[in-house]
Amino acid sequence: MNNVLLNNIDHKDLRVITTRTAAYGDDVKFALTFPAEFRNIQAHYPIVFHKTADGKFQSIALFGFQDKENLFLGPDGWDAPYVPLTVERQPFLIGFRDREPLVHIDVASPRVSRSEGEALFREYGGSSDFLERMSSVLLTIHQGLEAAPAFFDTLLQYDLLESFVLDVELDDRSQHRLTGFYTIDEERLGKLDTGALERMHKAGYLQAIYMALASLSHFRDLIERRNRLNAAHR
Repeated sequence: MNNVLLNNIDHKDLRVITTRTAAYGDDVKFALTFPAEFRNIQAHYPIVFHKTADGKFQSIALFGFQDKENLFLGPDGWDAPYVPLTVERQPFLIGFRDREPLVHIDVASPRVSRSEGEALFREYGGSSDFLERMSSVLLTIHQGLEAAPAFFDTLLQYDLLESFVLDVELDDRSQHRLTGFYTIDEERLGKLDTGALERMHKAGYLQAIYMALASLSHFRDLIERRNRLNAAHR
């Protein structure tokens, strides 16, 4: 990686390739998400939680069952109407100077080009519509991730996170086990008193919880995608 502050002088002729393929790093098992994005994510992907090395929880959109497996990547690109924002934002990052958010770019990314892709700047230096969109995406991600710890503090306060193991048998009789993730404990959620539920509702967390629970139905979709992939390679 080579992250630098984006500017319209040094980078006036840079373009970004938006094609979705493994060659550009889209062969990922999951992507980071956040409660404010759950409504869009739950329509297509399972939302689960995992614990980082420093013991903090994060929410992720799951794309596959094993490392470097993205079952939404096909010959025609990304096979879902909604691409998670932390995937869409590549190769841009957000940085800060005196607390002001600034757009950075990884100029070493294979997506960065001078001959193809979306232009970043207009002929006379102004930001292109594409760059404006990416700036908005970065700010949304930043705000979403900033708000996420309070969401997880609430889940932990009410002991609503439980680890789970998913055992999958595919059509070819191969066995797969998904471990290391957490989901919402529905039984504990159902036993919460009205006061706790009201507090979570006012904070906007109750909707996010139900979105995460509803998203788990997409595990069936992941299994079917894997079955179709295996059948195509026979």
